[in-house]
Amino acid sequence: MKHAFPLSCARRWSVPAACLLSLALAAPVLAGEGHDHGDAPAAPSANGPQRLPDGSVFLPKPAQRQLGVRTLLTEARELPRAFELNGKVVMDPNAGGKVQPLNAGRIEPGPRGLPAAGQAVRQGEVLAYVRSSAAPIERSNQAAQVAELRAAKALADKRLARLQELADTVPRKDIEVADSEARSLAERIAALGSGLAMREALVAPVTGVIASAQVVAGQVVDARELVFEIVDPARLHIEALAFDPALAADIGRATLAVGAQRVPLSFVGAARSLREQALPLTFRAQGPALQSLAVGQPVRVFVEGRERVPGIAVPVTALMKNPSNQAIVWVKTAPERFEPRTVTTEPLDGVTVAVTSGLKAGDRVATQGASLINQVR
Repeated sequence: MKHAFPLSCARRWSVPAACLLSLALAAPVLAGEGHDHGDAPAAPSANGPQRLPDGSVFLPKPAQRQLGVRTLLTEARELPRAFELNGKVVMDPNAGGKVQPLNAGRIEPGPRGLPAAGQAVRQGEVLAYVRSSAAPIERSNQAAQVAELRAAKALADKRLARLQELADTVPRKDIEVADSEARSLAERIAALGSGLAMREALVAPVTGVIASAQVVAGQVVDARELVFEIVDPARLHIEALAFDPALAADIGRATLAVGAQRVPLSFVGAARSLREQALPLTFRAQGPALQSLAVGQPVRVFVEGRERVPGIAVPVTALMKNPSNQAIVWVKTAPERFEPRTVTTEPLDGVTVAVTSGLKAGDRVATQGASLINQVR
């Protein structure tokens, strides 16, 4: 038997029930403690670094100090037109040298052992010995000649002794001839004997550092084989290739960028023969910054011409790339706002570049921390 629900009760409870159901659907569903899966997106902080709709970046002062942001007040001026050349580090012929044996033989350690790469040596220091090796037939021929000379010297010594006993009746010149012959035979025996056991000393031609060591103890080397290479790390040459021969006549100044340091170069001269369709240019470099360079290392040489162009010099660290792969710099337009500026640049000295368009004098360009500003999204 079915029980009928009173209509009055249904009417009385229908409105509150509907309200409760709507409130339950509208209220956020929260997981219990320990069951939060992190699916709800976090609300963006209005006080944190963020990319604004116009492409600029809002960066609060605390964030600027934390990221180490530094800016530079730009200045427009006449800058020299520079060219970037590919080069490499080469040895200074007056401050470096190569050690090569004159004869083939076996390597023996020197007084301080065999030097290792990076070890400092002084000019005239014995680095190693080469024990000369000869064919068996050559050694046997030399031994036979020594035996003949010893026999001849023995006879010469006896003849000299007899003449000296008859010094009162024998002319003085005969005694002198016999003495000279005996001494000549002794010197020839000594020369051949040293040739049988000759040991060539390999000495350092200059004072510097061992750049390369190609041998170990007991190794057999050929004549004129490179054994050691010595360089002075504070005195090196830079060889750059110029595909325009006219550039050699328009060199005002040249620099080399070693990290964040600018190393000035002295132009030595240009070759008079092409190499791989390019003209080699030689520069002299000196200074402690060269300690981090190695012979044969590729480098970039920036050569300044005598022509001048208007521009603004900014550090290379200020240049960034936008999503379109264009060169940009971040300009501080407000205490907590940075705007990207598309610029065109020309090389200057490796540490700074010349901005020819996109900036004006008085702009504050971010030089440190620009890469971090560029990553703010």
